[in-house]
Amino acid sequence: MRILVTGGAGFIGSNFVHYWLDHHGDDKIIVYDLLTYAGCLESLDDVRERITFVQGDICDPVLVQDTLKEYQVDMVVNFAAESHNSLAILDPGKFFRTNVLGTQTLLEAARQVGLSRFHHVSTCEVYGDLDLDSKEEFTEESPYRPRTPYNAAKAGADHAVRAYVSTFGLDATITNCANNYGPYQFPEKVIPLFATNAMDGKLLPLYASTRNRREWLHVIDHCRAIDSVLLKGRAGETYHVGSGIEADIEEIADIVLGVLGKPASLKTIVPDRPGHDRRYRLDWTKLRNELGWEPTIAFEEGMAETVRWYENNRAWWEPLKQRAPVSEESWKTS
Repeated sequence: MRILVTGGAGFIGSNFVHYWLDHHGDDKIIVYDLLTYAGCLESLDDVRERITFVQGDICDPVLVQDTLKEYQVDMVVNFAAESHNSLAILDPGKFFRTNVLGTQTLLEAARQVGLSRFHHVSTCEVYGDLDLDSKEEFTEESPYRPRTPYNAAKAGADHAVRAYVSTFGLDATITNCANNYGPYQFPEKVIPLFATNAMDGKLLPLYASTRNRREWLHVIDHCRAIDSVLLKGRAGETYHVGSGIEADIEEIADIVLGVLGKPASLKTIVPDRPGHDRRYRLDWTKLRNELGWEPTIAFEEGMAETVRWYENNRAWWEPLKQRAPVSEESWKTS
């Protein structure tokens, strides 16, 4: 099997490359990544001799199609996306270009070359948010109600995938996942931001709506879920990948500080970003019942291992801190 992994130098993509090589070592992996500020080829240093790397934009139709042909790709797994909600407020056009037009470019190239399989990785955030005290969960049938430019751009990409399935018969699947955590995550995101700040005695910026919470999923459990969908999922279907484990921003900060033995005085409150969603929670019954998948990594254990990973890999994350394009300490919409 020859698999093109778009966004393979990013957080989830690089973890997927490691996972796939560990579990399907005979397959050939082609990593396709533009290496924007959040792309880090160093995340693949230990497997560079086992992969082929192509630096490119998923919005480039010629390069995408040439890559599919040159490497005789059987399957595309699309992780490539602009994903930072905060940056989407400052530069929304970049998100619609990459996430919507980029995904459509990949789909069209896949159609033109007769690709046998296409998998698109999406997010719980396309559904909007839930009340903090709601017992509701998003199902695969829930309506899309995105509230931020990032969410809307990912929703547009999902719609493009479904259109190519129904109009052109493309063999494609979608997974919508909960918030991921784990190694190799760019330190603009909350868990590595808190961990790396705390290590250096810097403040941990908590949004003012400290009770807003997220469902948390270890990235390796996410990779396992994608593996199940690729091997056993039904063409044209969407599968939710969740954990049922929720935590708010203050709970996350307290876990990080506890693992590192740092004081609670490092927590500081900053203004909410515009459109800050309250809560997401996915119903992943379909994935469990149809494909037999369940998460395996306990949240407390996974969080501790993740924080320790950043503690032991300063050489990886320290140069990246300088690249972060957004300060979370103050907000304006124009």
